[in-house]
Amino acid sequence: MTGPRRGGGVERTIRSLFDDAGVRGWLHVADLHRPSDRVVVDPDEQVPMGSVYKVALMAAFCRLADAGRVDPRHRLTLEAADRVPGPTGLSILRDPVTMSLRDLVVQMMSVSDNTAAHAVLRTVGAEAVDGMCADLGLPHTRIHGGVVGTFDRLLADTGAGSLDAAMAHVADNDTVVPPDVYDPAYKASSTPAETARLLRAIWTDEAASPESCSFMRAAMLTQPWTHRLASGFPYDDLTVHGKTGTFGSMRHEAGVVDFGDGSVYTAVVFTQAARADRKLPRADAVIGAAARAAVEDLRTGQGV
Repeated sequence: MTGPRRGGGVERTIRSLFDDAGVRGWLHVADLHRPSDRVVVDPDEQVPMGSVYKVALMAAFCRLADAGRVDPRHRLTLEAADRVPGPTGLSILRDPVTMSLRDLVVQMMSVSDNTAAHAVLRTVGAEAVDGMCADLGLPHTRIHGGVVGTFDRLLADTGAGSLDAAMAHVADNDTVVPPDVYDPAYKASSTPAETARLLRAIWTDEAASPESCSFMRAAMLTQPWTHRLASGFPYDDLTVHGKTGTFGSMRHEAGVVDFGDGSVYTAVVFTQAARADRKLPRADAVIGAAARAAVEDLRTGQGV
């Protein structure tokens, strides 16, 4: 089957899944080898992407390493003052930690370590990430200082006196959240279509050297979370590579589903919940359910 797949029954099914889970959803799922064979739901809308920006940061790091401008084995010591707020990894530690740059990259991809990501970004530079995005044809993908930039904008948008107060503000269902909080203009943001294009570049060795792309694919396989994209594909005979992203009421995942038989699919699902609760299991699970519906449609040749 050739040609774009844009809607029909599967799009209606996916929109119903989003509605039932109480989320607004954006989706781009495509055959890796035939990218025009795809299922999409509003794929070109730019939204804040949370920690999904770490995929672009990883790719920019690998490009610099390929060019000899960064030594992946260079070791950094991160002190308490270097910690960036976050629920995992180095962000929750208290003592100095020394790690190589490439291990920091793995750390930021596996457990979405904000401190590791910020250390890598300080080394790589936002300009290098933006330049890589431009080279790969991703004009609407910007990281704007990564997680620290997002936190700074959140403080400015909410007028809160601390990050904890700002996060509590956006998590309060009885409080009106300022519209700028979810404005993608000054936060790490992308579109589902561009994020899928980046994944395809990593999987086809376009984003960097074959060795570096292999490293990136391996890093995306280390993520332990199974409550989003992987929940739609709970089988031992296939592989799900992924990177989650969370920001306020937004829950995302971008990844690649490999069936092991030559069938490989890029899967990007962005969502925003109607409620701001920190725990919304159905909002997490619908990411896997929507991706599975799209992949099944592509594999069976159904839809329009």
